[in-house]
Amino acid sequence: MMGLFLRVTKQYLPHVARLCLISTFLEDGIRMWFQWSEQRDYIDSTWSCGYLLASSFVFLNLLGQLTGCVLVLSRNFVQYACFGLFGIIALQTIAYSILWDLKFLMRNLALGGGLLLLLAESRSEGKSMFAGVPTMRESSPKQYMQLGGRVLLVLMFMTLLHFDASFFSIVQNIVGTALIILVAVGFKTKLAALTLVVWLFAINVYFNAFWTIPVYKPMHDFLKYDFFQTMSVIGGLLLVVALGPGGVSMDEKKKEW
Repeated sequence: MMGLFLRVTKQYLPHVARLCLISTFLEDGIRMWFQWSEQRDYIDSTWSCGYLLASSFVFLNLLGQLTGCVLVLSRNFVQYACFGLFGIIALQTIAYSILWDLKFLMRNLALGGGLLLLLAESRSEGKSMFAGVPTMRESSPKQYMQLGGRVLLVLMFMTLLHFDASFFSIVQNIVGTALIILVAVGFKTKLAALTLVVWLFAINVYFNAFWTIPVYKPMHDFLKYDFFQTMSVIGGLLLVVALGPGGVSMDEKKKEW
C-alpha cells in the first residue's frame, strides 16, 4: 500500500513537501510587507536602534525570505537559499528574543530541521545511479543532515502536545509521540511520517483555523503563525516520506542484516 502511494505521488510529493516547508518563510516575508511599520516600530522600541536600522531589519527579512522561497521552489541555488534562510532564523531568534521562549525556540529549531532535510535533498550525491544498492556513503554529510532534520522535527512536535487530563489528549499524545519517535530513530520511517502528516494536518486545520477569526483581532495572527509553522513541519515530514530516512537509521541497518 505504501509502495503504491509512493509510486503514484513520486513526481509531485517533493514539490508539495518543499512548498509546505517554506510556507512559514513565505507567509512571514509577505507579512513584513503588509505590516512594515508595525514590525519596524517593534524592533526600534525593543532595541532602540533607530528608524534606519529597524527598517533595514524588516527589509532584510522580507527580501531574504521571499528570495529564498523563490529559489527553493524554482530549484535554483537551493543550497545558498537554505543557508540564507538559516541566517534569517538566527537573526529572528535574536531580534525577537526567541532564545528565552522555549516553545518558539523549539519551533525555530524545527524549521532548521526542515531546511536540513531540504539541503540533504538538494545535494547532488543523493542522485545516485545505483539507488537501493549499498554504497560507502553511509557516513556522508547528507546522511547526517537527514538524521539531524528528523531529530529536530521532534522538537516541533513536542510543542504541539496538550498537557491536560482529557482522554482524547492522552491518546493523542501517546500515539503522536510513538510515531515521532519512529521517525526520529528511522524505523518504519515513511509510514510513520505519512501517518503523522495526515494527523498533524487534521489537527492544524481544526485548532489553527485563522480564517475564521477577523483579521483585526490579535488571535488571527497567532493562529496564522501556528498554522504555517505546523505546515512547515508537515513539509519536512513529507520530505522524509519522499527521501526515506537516510543511512543513519534503523530501516537502513535492517537491510544490512
